[in-house]
Amino acid sequence: MPDDQLMELALDEARQAAEHGAVPVGAVVVHEGEVIARAHNRREVDSDPTAHAEVLALRAAADRLGTWRLEGCTVVVTLEPCIMCAGALLSARVDAVVFAAHDPKAGATGSLYNVADDPRLNHRFALRHGVRADEAAELLTTFFASRR
Repeated sequence: MPDDQLMELALDEARQAAEHGAVPVGAVVVHEGEVIARAHNRREVDSDPTAHAEVLALRAAADRLGTWRLEGCTVVVTLEPCIMCAGALLSARVDAVVFAAHDPKAGATGSLYNVADDPRLNHRFALRHGVRADEAAELLTTFFASRR
């Protein structure tokens, strides 16, 4: 499935997050061409500061594969991962991350930091960005405008 179609699945997840008052971020995990996990932000619903879309999707993917090592997996997410999520992606040993919109305030895969390609760390993952970025950014803009 092309990145564009996978991002549509992530955008669907992001819309679900917005429906229950969470920042609209969605993620999917792909392994050998198959979507094995989907998730969206659930911090508000779960009262859990770690319930970011990427972390929840990684947990579901690890459960599905029966291992925490998610080698061969690509994570597709609507917003550039934060420091916590970039660390989780690194720890999970994913092969690649595809994200839509940059996050200039908290992004850790290019905007503020680049955890994905830090030679001091024990793993690196490929990055692709900008896939359907305008749609993801619009979801976020609309969400935050409704909160003001």
